[in-house]
Amino acid sequence: MEISSKKVGDVLVMAIKGRLDALTSSKLESKMCELINAGENKIVIDLGELEYISSAGLRAILFCAKKLKATEGDIAFANITGMISEVFEISGFGTMFNIYSSALTAAEKIS
Repeated sequence: MEISSKKVGDVLVMAIKGRLDALTSSKLESKMCELINAGENKIVIDLGELEYISSAGLRAILFCAKKLKATEGDIAFANITGMISEVFEISGFGTMFNIYSSALTAAEKIS
């Protein structure tokens, strides 16, 4: 799994590429905690290049979202398609989080 990030205004856009599973979820948790502790409180996660997500990956996302909410922050997701979209819908994440068609749209909505 690869994680890249860039700022769009006051929003941090993180792109996740590859697989988010039991082997890689701790990497996401660590990176998100580091960013939140550094003061980032508006985060968009672009999942356009995510190939696979497991229950461990979903738990990592939920953990990070709860940590962000505790800082009165906001999180949104973008570019969710295919199997990732199905997993979000089945797990209830589709109704729990704001999901947008593009990272730019998501950044505009939560800024």
